[in-house]
Amino acid sequence: MSDAVDDRSADGRIDEIQDLIGYRFKDPCLLLQALTHRSYVNEREGAGLRNNESLEFLGDAILGFLVGARAYRLFPGSPEGELSKVKAYLVSAAHLIRHARAIRLGEFLRLGKGEEKTGGRNKRAILVDAFEAVVAAIYLDGGIDGASAFLESRLGPVLTDLESDWPNYGDFKSALQEELHNRAMPEPVYKTVDEVGPDHKKTFVVQLHIDDRVVARASGRSKKEAQQEAARLALRELRQRPEE
Repeated sequence: MSDAVDDRSADGRIDEIQDLIGYRFKDPCLLLQALTHRSYVNEREGAGLRNNESLEFLGDAILGFLVGARAYRLFPGSPEGELSKVKAYLVSAAHLIRHARAIRLGEFLRLGKGEEKTGGRNKRAILVDAFEAVVAAIYLDGGIDGASAFLESRLGPVLTDLESDWPNYGDFKSALQEELHNRAMPEPVYKTVDEVGPDHKKTFVVQLHIDDRVVARASGRSKKEAQQEAARLALRELRQRPEE
């Protein structure tokens, strides 16, 4: 493979990112491809480089399968609709971005100069795509067991925590509304305050207001996803406060 491990973004840091991921690659070039944005390849035509878009596609499918299987094993008696809600949240960009940042994925991306100048290392869409690509790279290098072990290390604790809040999980808007009703507080108001990115890959930013106060801000690939994440953050903040 011509994609030698010599890029400045990696520059002696392949061991570091593998330590953060918790997986050692037999073929580090797979990891390097997972970290390569199309803007980097476009600036180096003829160099034989490959971007991470095909890996992202595969990683998305692997994530869906493994998360769905894990949720089923954890809650085998739950209806399909409830399991679907949990799966949809756990594989959403709003959730995966936290795991991408936890392994500092942005530091290791190979970006074109334009993306670098516009803050590509911190863009949610780029980070989530790279995280999915890393999942695929681990799968291709270490099989389903390798990918499963990686996801268990990242998502396992979250799934285990679901057992204490399973009845409301996956529909944070309803759970928040019920919590506010029990506290005799006003209804939540969701306001879309920004839309970024191209039409086919737009990110929506939502603010959640309670009693004219902004209590949460979140983003998502759809307004619904952003609202659910904002509701989750508001619910967590509310439950940490004693009832008035």
